[in-house]
Amino acid sequence: MKGGFMSVDRRNFLKYIGMASVAAGAGAVMLNDKGQDGPSVAHAETKGNGHQSAELKPGELDAYYGFWSGGHSGEVRILGVPSMRELKRIPVFNMDVATGWGITNESKAMLRGKFCGDTHHVHGSYKDGVYDGKYLFVNDKLNNRVARIRVDYMEVDKILDVPNIQGMHGLFTQRSPRTEWLVCNSEFQVPVPNQPDMATDKYYGAHTIIDAEKMEVVCQVMMDENMDLAATDYGGRYSMTTSYNIEKGVTISEMLASDFDYMLVFNWDRIRKALKDGKFKVIEGVKVIDGREGKSDIVIRIPVAKNPHGINVSPDGKYAICSGKVSPNCTVVSIDKLAEAFDGKIKPKDCIVAQPYIGLGPLHTTFDGRGNAITSVFIDSTNVKWNVQKAIDAEKKSAEEKKKNEHIVDILDINYQVGHIMATMAETKEADGKWLISLNKFSKDRFINVGPLKNECEQLVDISGDKLKLIHDSAQYLEPHDCIIVRRDIIEKIVKDRHNMFEHPLAVTKSGMDRKGKKVTIKLTANAPLYGLQEVKVKKGDEVTVIVTNNDEISDLAHGFALSNYNINFVIAPFQTKSVTFVADKPGVYWAYCTNFCHALHLEMRMRIIVEKA
Repeated sequence: MKGGFMSVDRRNFLKYIGMASVAAGAGAVMLNDKGQDGPSVAHAETKGNGHQSAELKPGELDAYYGFWSGGHSGEVRILGVPSMRELKRIPVFNMDVATGWGITNESKAMLRGKFCGDTHHVHGSYKDGVYDGKYLFVNDKLNNRVARIRVDYMEVDKILDVPNIQGMHGLFTQRSPRTEWLVCNSEFQVPVPNQPDMATDKYYGAHTIIDAEKMEVVCQVMMDENMDLAATDYGGRYSMTTSYNIEKGVTISEMLASDFDYMLVFNWDRIRKALKDGKFKVIEGVKVIDGREGKSDIVIRIPVAKNPHGINVSPDGKYAICSGKVSPNCTVVSIDKLAEAFDGKIKPKDCIVAQPYIGLGPLHTTFDGRGNAITSVFIDSTNVKWNVQKAIDAEKKSAEEKKKNEHIVDILDINYQVGHIMATMAETKEADGKWLISLNKFSKDRFINVGPLKNECEQLVDISGDKLKLIHDSAQYLEPHDCIIVRRDIIEKIVKDRHNMFEHPLAVTKSGMDRKGKKVTIKLTANAPLYGLQEVKVKKGDEVTVIVTNNDEISDLAHGFALSNYNINFVIAPFQTKSVTFVADKPGVYWAYCTNFCHALHLEMRMRIIVEKA
């Protein structure tokens, strides 16, 4: 204290601002069940005893594929871990002129006129609790869609629009025995069906179940609550979610009136039975089961600290951990006790086995596979490593003993305001405790100034030792929300170096032009450095479809097709086929050219499309 004022550094200033915001919104920070807010815990030095290096020499490969959501960009990004090199951007819910996504007929058919998205959660398909390398799935919070990405091509093959919901947030995939279903949540409550004159007590959320192979909605469970993050167990029995706004409020103050919220657990066997027994209504073409409290036995509600956020299942499949967000605690729920709760043998709250103090603003939890959890703490700007079993054991101790927080193993300061957090293979049975990514929202002082709109800051942490060791900072364009990190041996053997030419029904083996009235089809082969045709004549007003197949076999020899003054540009990978349709509305000579450097005569790889007067 100096002159009656506390000296405040940048980190503590951010912490106090966060505390004030929480207090203003929620009235007070939620305490644990004994009314404790926990003593302060000394921050560990960042020089922990991990010994890994993130440096890769020229020619060396990363040990992991990292799959990142792209946030507001609407894309998915592939990064190598631990190098943090960006390897590819997969366009999903956005327009990407580099690849032609949103320009080609194939991509337009999937996007259906929606070229804006907000990707949040990327999760892979599983077999027996481990990624199988077949699919990735990602949600669009903005336009309530789920996209499926084929891992063999690292390209989107299906996009599903989900009705009756808004604010699609949490998404997760079935982990065992294999991914047949995936689930997603609606964070915003809306009338079902959506009508503008409905009273707010008729607003509902929905837990949506999707067939992963067919990419069709199996059913929805209508709920009173807003639902946030999602998870599934390792037995193929349950999906679960954090929820908030049991008050059914539409303003912040209304949403914070209650003293608690719920972790919701959905029983899949009972959902299947409800569908078989016809206990649903069809709304907007979807089977909707009533999951509201007192209306169904398919859901149990476990009371947890106010406004919980993340929910994550430990690699041993024993525990689901909910993060408090406006509480300093996490809630540890025993998955083995859920069956008894569904059968009425115990109360849902009896599934809780621990509520350990973590820090101010816990958001998400990941795992090292050695019995430790690592939780992101937003207000404190820390990653907190804690032992799950010690937290459970502490519940039997006195209040004074619990204040020692012996479950906490280490605390790492990060920069700043961490959101999601993910360790290598941590969402599988084979969590290996090698690396962790801290996805931070602020990047003050970490990078050179690039103007008012700053990069996000992602930090690579070595978690191989007892201490958390900060290794590397990476700047990320806004706003990568979440990621998963998958061993290279699972993915690399799946990924193809060229397309199957004949997967596309319009694959071109011989160039030519067809006319049917005002509809013209131009078929082009692309072999460096030539298109199969050098000149095509069409008439003003013709509807022209151009189909291009890359017939080159070299694995990294891509061609482009760009048509001057017609807003057309796309890339074609080896043996890939893409098409585009446009109206030839401007008489004249228009050059089409290859945009990807493919040959010594790349600049000469072009053709003329001559639009004659009608």
